[in-house]
Formats: sequence, structure tokens, C-alpha cells
Amino acid sequence: MAKSHGTNSNTTSASIASLKEHAAAAAREESFRREKKLAYDLKIAKTENAQLENTNRELAERLALLQRIDSIVAEPPVWVSQKSAKGALHQGIPTLLLSDCHWDEIVKPEEVEGSNKYDRKIAIARLKRTLAGTIDLLRNYVAGLKYEGFTLMLGGDHFSGNIHEELQQTNEDTIFGSLDFWSDQLCGIIGSLADEFHHLHIVGVVGNHGRNTRKPRAKLRVRDNLDWLLFRIVAKAFAKDSHVTFQIPESADANVKIYNTNYRLTHGDQFRGGSGIAGMLSPLMLGAHRKGQRQMTLKNPFDWMVIGHFHQYWTGKGIIANGSTKGYDEYAYLSNFAWERAQQALFVTTPENGLTFSAPIFCDNRKAEGW
Repeated sequence: MAKSHGTNSNTTSASIASLKEHAAAAAREESFRREKKLAYDLKIAKTENAQLENTNRELAERLALLQRIDSIVAEPPVWVSQKSAKGALHQGIPTLLLSDCHWDEIVKPEEVEGSNKYDRKIAIARLKRTLAGTIDLLRNYVAGLKYEGFTLMLGGDHFSGNIHEELQQTNEDTIFGSLDFWSDQLCGIIGSLADEFHHLHIVGVVGNHGRNTRKPRAKLRVRDNLDWLLFRIVAKAFAKDSHVTFQIPESADANVKIYNTNYRLTHGDQFRGGSGIAGMLSPLMLGAHRKGQRQMTLKNPFDWMVIGHFHQYWTGKGIIANGSTKGYDEYAYLSNFAWERAQQALFVTTPENGLTFSAPIFCDNRKAEGW
């Protein structure tokens, strides 16, 4: 029995020793964990303190910068306040694109929901308004330019002609009666421009409405067109005036060089399309590219293509597109084209910068015209 009691005692002592060892180990682990956490916290504190010091330093630098800026008195550079020498003017040549007049065509307000009216009386008023608006804008709104002359571009479709049966039935006069009447009106406009600007150069290309055939033609396109005959009649009227010159090519296009800028004047009916969501831009951009490639091959490139035909004023991407003096008509209405005021394109070319200024000349006046 005594032996058994000793065994139990040894077992108990061993258990106590084991517990003490586990407790000591746990205490050491806890102490190590606390030391590790304290070291980590110290590291974080040092990092945060360094960041705070950097932030304080940046704020101090910003404050010093703001204080220095606040003490500065800003003054504009000398060149901003410089004035041009008295009497020193830049040179420039303005150009009016007159096209798509469709003289003697009749547009009835009731057929276009009251959005336009056009007849001979209104056409005369709009032609005069185009002249007056051109002179007024150039003399009173575009300052600092000395005009060395004036270019008048005649872009075709000055008559509606007889290419459609409905036009033959509704035009205000016969084609020969229209030619006789409107040649006098155009001479009046040219004479006024020559008096105002002293030197006048006129360039004319034919449109598609003045042809004498039902379908457009390639051969003899120019000479078989009322526009060409109009240009020739007017040119003969000014044959003895050395201040007025004419350029009437036998081709559908005309190259007009103003200073160092080349303009390619064409009517625009050779460009197909324009009824899509992009409107006339699609055929114009494609047509300008093809025409540009052709002219590069012919060693006669151009900077700007000047066209009419689409009855929409637009300037950009090397293209000047003209509106019309006729304005909105039954064809545009039935085709659901966007409404646009009657207007013509005016632009100014300078030797330094080429095409420098462009603007529409609005030629309609609903109240004065009575519609």
C-alpha cells in the first residue's frame, strides 16, 4: 500500500510541474505578443508622426507661397496694350458668292406653310438687300482692313429655267424675258460694287438649272447654259471699264487666286446625295476629296472649294457652301429639308492668313416683303 501511495504522489508532482511549464510558456508567449504589438504600434506612430511633419511642412510652404503671391501686383505684358500706328491698316479682299437666285421662279406661301414667298418683286428687294448688307458689314463691322478690291463669284442657277414642266407653267417670265430683265439688274449690282470698292473682279460658273436640255450634259455644258449667256451679256456691258474684269471659263470649275489662297469655284450639282442624317456634308466632303485629288494631278491644287446648289450656308473643312436668295421652296418642303433663311456667303481674304473672316448676308425681310 505504501508503494502505491508513492506512485500517486509522483504523478501529482509531475502534473503540477507540467502545468507550471505550460503556464510559463503561455506567459512567455503573451509577453512576446505584447512586445511585438508595442513594436508595431511604435512603428505606426513614428510613420504617422513623419507624415504629420511632412503635411505641416507642405502647409507651411503653401502658406509662404500664398503670402508671396498676395504681395505681387500683376500687370499685363507690354504687347497687350500696344496700339497700331495711326493709319496702319491690314490689306484684304472681300468676296461675295452670289448664286442660286432662281430669278423669276414663284414660291407661294400657302404651298410651304407660310414659311417663304418669292417672286420678281421680292427677288429684286433681296438682291438689293444683299448688296446693302455686304457694304454695311464690310464698312461698319469689319474694322482695320484696307480693301484693295472686291471679288464677285457668280456660282450658277441664277435662273430656274425650263428644265421641269412645273417651272415652265409657273415661272414669272419666259427664259428670254428673264434674261433681258435680270441682266440689267446684275449690271446695277456690279456698277455699285465697282463704285464702292474701285476694283472688281467677277468670276462666273454655270449651274444646272440654266441648261437647255432635260438631262445634264458634259460636252458644251457651259455654252449651252443661260448662266453663261448672262455672264457674257454683262461682261460686254463693262467692256470699256478697266476697273471691272471678268473670268468666264469654258469649264464647269474656275480657279480664283486671291493673294496666296486658291479658291475652286464650282456650282455643286456634280455632288450626289445629301438626304441622309449628315445632310449635304457627306457628298461635299467626298466631292471635295475627289476634286482635290484631280487638281493635284493637274498641278493646280486649291485651298477652298466654293459651291452653291444645296441652298444651305456652311463654312468649314476647306469648303464654303452658299445659301440662296430664293429661300425655302416647295421642293425643299416636300423633301423635308431643314428650313433656312435666304442668305449669301461673304468672306474676306488677307495675304497673311488666307480666308480670315466669313459671314452670311441675310437678304430676306418678311415684314417688308409682306408675307
